[in-house]
Amino acid sequence: MWVTSKEPAPRLRKSPEQVRSAVHQAVIDLLSDPEGADLTIPAVAQRAGVNHTSVYRRWGSREALLADVVVTRLERDWPLADTGSLRGDLTAWAEAGVASIRTAEGRLLIRAVALSMPGSATAQGERAQQFQRRLGAIERIRERAVTRGEVPPPLDQILDQLVAPLYLRAIFGIDPPASGYPELLVDRLLGGTGASRPG
Repeated sequence: MWVTSKEPAPRLRKSPEQVRSAVHQAVIDLLSDPEGADLTIPAVAQRAGVNHTSVYRRWGSREALLADVVVTRLERDWPLADTGSLRGDLTAWAEAGVASIRTAEGRLLIRAVALSMPGSATAQGERAQQFQRRLGAIERIRERAVTRGEVPPPLDQILDQLVAPLYLRAIFGIDPPASGYPELLVDRLLGGTGASRPG
């Protein structure tokens, strides 16, 4: 006769990267819930199978966690290609951005960040720190251009003329034109600055 133990199986200890992956997926799952599940730290922790104190300790706030999820997905979906030219790098980056915001997950994450404004100075700082990673990545496109002898536009101009239009479309659910949109944005950006190799 078999005897079954009623003791619960011991919970396997997750590595920090496994915790991060599980928490990120829990955020996406909750945001995608058709019944509109609340995105709270306890709900995320329960969904991920981790202790909520671990989530608070690592991210500090819901806003910082959401920003980390979004930036991580952006880094995965919008890689920094090295094409050998500023125009090529910016176009490749914009093409990846267009592809990302055409996906339901891409639009969902950007909208969620736009709608979850931090309520405290601490939360604002945590969120800004996460997005600084993305600004640093875009800045590397400029640095590579300078190394090649090109003259890139200022970072603010790239944000206003290349990044902002893509995010705005994602927030309002407006799909980019079927073709040529990345090239159009880059042409407007570089055409307005005269970015080129010095003669």
